[in-house]
Formats: sequence, structure tokens, C-alpha cells
Amino acid sequence: MTYALPETRGRLTPDRPLNDLTWLRVGGPADWFFQPADHDDLCAFLGALDPNVPVFPMGVGSNLIVRDGGVRAVVIRLGRGFNGISVDGTRVTCGAAALDAHVAKRAAQAGVDLTFLRTIPGSIGGAVRMNAGCYGSYVADHLVEARAVTRDGKLVSLSPDALAFGYRSSNLPDGWVLVEAVFEGAAGDPEVLEARMEEQLAKRDATQPVKDRSAGSTFRNPAGFSSTGRADDTHELKAWKVIDDAGMRGATRGGAQMSPKHSNFLVNTGGATAADLEGLGEDVRAKVRDQSGIELVWEVIRIGDPG
Repeated sequence: MTYALPETRGRLTPDRPLNDLTWLRVGGPADWFFQPADHDDLCAFLGALDPNVPVFPMGVGSNLIVRDGGVRAVVIRLGRGFNGISVDGTRVTCGAAALDAHVAKRAAQAGVDLTFLRTIPGSIGGAVRMNAGCYGSYVADHLVEARAVTRDGKLVSLSPDALAFGYRSSNLPDGWVLVEAVFEGAAGDPEVLEARMEEQLAKRDATQPVKDRSAGSTFRNPAGFSSTGRADDTHELKAWKVIDDAGMRGATRGGAQMSPKHSNFLVNTGGATAADLEGLGEDVRAKVRDQSGIELVWEVIRIGDPG
């Protein structure tokens, strides 16, 4: 795709391969890959960019399949200048590029409980966009305010109500780039919080294929959820259970596999293409649909063109 791009102080790279930036290590190139220098650079770039040019904000690629044909868009990835973390009382302000785990650890050191973030892969921007959650707590429970740059280059503040959080979702408009979030956590003893996070890590390592190339949970749990994203325990059903019941634990397609350790984790065993991974996911969805009538919904984001 050919289009003119504005001047920038950041780094702008044409035809940048994205496979090395995703946890699954697959995918084709982005037409353009933009790493803004700071907030002002991002605002100026988006404000001057042709509004017809697609924009895709990319985090650390922990929950993403980039298709083999690549992405016909400007992919924006935040780095230095967008990863700061500061604590004031029980409020934690962090850049969208800060890793979830780092925010949890920094907060715990200051005696603030955001431990639910510790085992969530990825960065804060993705966590806010997807209302990430773990161990019964969600971003929606703790977010005070988020800040984003709109597609036309304006820096705006967003309340939790404005984001309209749902289960693994928000209504953040396409092309808007989250740049900062403010969280409120309960006060706690740093040693107790650290011990809790160590327990969470041990539980994760025992039950999930953390050493494999995966993108976390592949499908959302087919359950009832409240508007804040909290599970309705009376209707809760786990995706891994319906995948097991359909006989798809360990299923393969090319170099892709549904992990034998946790059947809701799609893994690249080595040499998988994006088509292998997405195709296996669709095989699982079809088998579950035939077996139980349940329509699994992708939690992993898929972007780009087929190879």
C-alpha cells in the first residue's frame, strides 16, 4: 500500500517484519512500523496522517497472531518514554508500554495491591483495552483513568464508564492509542503482596505451558459475565473443559498444537505458520460447536492478510 507519511521525530520503518515481535513468532510485515519519540510526537504524527490510512497499536505481541501476508497499516509500538511507573499513595500511574508484571511488582514494593497483574502477559495498554483480569480481579475494578491519543491526534482522558468495560473487552475506538493509565489499589504489606505473587507464579507455572511459544488463553471462557467483566459463577464454564470434552487437547495442524498441558493454549511447536495456528483454532471451534453447540470466541487478536 502506498501513501505519504508525516515527518516524525520517532522511528518509522517500512516493511517491518512482525514475526519477531510476537510471542508466537509468526506473521508477515507491516507496511510501516512507527515508534514515536514521546506523546507530542505521537499526537503530531496521527494528527497529520491521512485519516484513510489504517492504524494498529501493537503492544508486546503477547496476545496476537499476525497473519502471514502482513498488515496493510501503520503499526504503532510504544517504547521508551511510554513505560514509566510512579506511585502516589495507593494510586499507580504507568505508561501503556509498561509491562503488567513490572507494574504489579513496583506497586507491591510501595505497599499497593495490584497483584492480579503479575501473571498477565503483556503491557498495560493491552490490559486496559482488553479489560485483562486474573484471580477474580479485572482492570475495570482498579482503573481510575486512562489517557489515549485519538486517531486525529488529540490527547484525551477516558473514565472507566467511557471505556464501557465488558468481559475481555472495552469500547476503545479503532486507531486510538492508549498511552497511560492510573490504577487504585488497596494498601497492603509489601512482603505479603510479594508472597502472594510468588504463589500465583508457582500456580501458573504448574498449570500453563509457560516455556512454550504461546499467546496465553486462546479462547474466552463461554460463561455469563457482568458489565464490569466479573464472572457470573453460576454459569461459569471453562474453555479448556469444552475443548477437552471435544477431544482436542493436544490436537495439531502443521507446527501448531493445542497444548497437552493446558488445552486452551495454542502453541507454536517450531515452524508453525500463522495459517497453521489460526486454522487449528478454527478446527477447535468447529469441533466444540459440533460436540456441545458452544461457540468459542477468540481471545487472541488476529490481524493482517493471509499469506
